[in-house]
Parts: sequence; C-alpha cells; structure tokens
Amino acid sequence: MTGGADLEGRVVIVTGAGKGLGRAYALDLARRGARVVVNNRWTDRAQPSSAEAVVAEIRAMGGQAIADHGEAELAETGQALVDLALSTFGRLDAVVSNAGVPQTARLHRQTAEDFQRVFDINFQGAFHLVHAAWSALCAAPAGRIVLSASSAGLHGGDGMAAYASSKAALIGLVRGLAVEGRQRGLMINAIAPYAATAMTTPHLSAPLAERMDPADVAPLVSWLVSEACDISGQTLISGGGRLRAAWAVEGPPVRLDDDTGAAVRLALAEGPRETYEDAHQAFAAFMDGRPALRARPELRD
Repeated sequence: MTGGADLEGRVVIVTGAGKGLGRAYALDLARRGARVVVNNRWTDRAQPSSAEAVVAEIRAMGGQAIADHGEAELAETGQALVDLALSTFGRLDAVVSNAGVPQTARLHRQTAEDFQRVFDINFQGAFHLVHAAWSALCAAPAGRIVLSASSAGLHGGDGMAAYASSKAALIGLVRGLAVEGRQRGLMINAIAPYAATAMTTPHLSAPLAERMDPADVAPLVSWLVSEACDISGQTLISGGGRLRAAWAVEGPPVRLDDDTGAAVRLALAEGPRETYEDAHQAFAAFMDGRPALRARPELRD
C-alpha cells in the first residue's frame, strides 16, 4: 500500500468506473481495502460489460465489488447505487462521481438539446448521486464525496462552453456543500484530473500520453475518500504524478468612479488576491473589511 490511505472496510461508489480514470480509481480503492460499487453504463449488450470486467479484476486480487449498469444522468440511478451499496455491503462511506462526456463544438453549432445533454450527464448525474447519498454520508463516521471537475471548468476552452459550464457548476456545488457538510463531518472536494483516456488520448502526443497514466491520479482519490482526509471545499488538479490546488480568488477593491473602464482595468491588475471560506466572508471583506451584520443567514437544519 502506498500514499497512506487506509480504506479497510469502507464502502465506496464509483461512477464511470468501467475504464480510464474510473477503473483506476476503483482498482486502487480495492487494493487499499475498500469495497467498491462499480458503475458503468452497458450500452452494447453484445459486448462484455466493462463494469463486470473491473469487478472481476477486483475479485481476482481478493477484494469485494459489485457492478451496476445504470446511466449516470438518470435521476433514479443515484438512489439505485446507494441502495445497492447498503443492501450489498451494509454501509456507505464515500462516493466518487467520475462519469462524464466530452464536448468540442462551438455554441453556434450546438442545439440547446446538445448543450443540455452534456450538462445533464456531467452535472446532473453527479448531483443525483450526491443528493441520494447525502443522508447516508452525513450519518457515516467519516462521509466523503469526490466530484470529477476539469481545468475547463476553471479556465474555459474553445468549443467547450457546455463542458466548461457543467464542470464549473460542479465546483460551485462542492463549495456550497462543503459549508453544509462541515458541521456533519462530511468532506467534499473536486478533482481536475489530467490523464490519457479514451476521451483525451486522440489529442495527445505519444510521449505526453505516456506521462499521463490514469493510475497516477488514483492515490489522490483514495486519500480524499479516506478517514484521513481533513480538507473540504477544495479543487485539486492532478496528473502525471503532480498535484496542485486551484483557488477561487478576489483582488482588493478599487474605487468605482466616473471612469468605469479605468476602474475595471485597475481591479484586474491589482494584487494580492485573496481566497475566502464562503460567500458571506467574501462580502464582508469586500465592504472595506467590515464584519457582516449577519455572517450567514439562519437556516433550518
């Protein structure tokens, strides 16, 4: 075992786990002692199930796993995965939402339905799983959630409006739920992985693809779903044996006067940048550092 993540006895759901990054995550989790629900859609029944193949690999190494073929974007799939974990293994400790689809089409070449499909799979699929698992994970001794975002969600990209929007929404979901989960001991984080997969390999040179083994990202995911994980609300970029953190930041406020354009350019140039625990803290800092009258709205649990 490497990386210090001990997962003995923990139960983890992984979506999109039949190949690529999801398969690497599932195998690494199992090697560290986790029992894994391996989800991957099975669209061509004339071909072997990729989810069943990963389950067979896990069982061959002495681990425990069960396959599921639900389509991630369907609302019922999230609940079905939670039910399967609880009925098979008697508990649920973590979920890893990895299922997703790429998109490379400029907006004027997309229909609204094309855009919505990307968003439904990449964002709604993750949301359905998190929503279904939330109560069980809040009740778990150390509930953990990992959502697969992307650097496109941080920086955008040509022809990637739908994809970038869906991944940015996941980062927003992580930030929001980290605040809610903190009081329950539930940790939720996003990863932006770089790896050679069926989605990315056609766009990579051979030398670069060799440096981007999906297995290099797996130890990070295993740590994020472990009891040792003590961070929440973060976005971590990983690939090729490297890791760095991405931050939501704001620069210092500048005076907005009659020359609005000059004020905008000055605001973009000013530093240093700051990061905040949540939106209320950012608002207080923006208003000349004065504390907000109510740091957070009163919400019923």
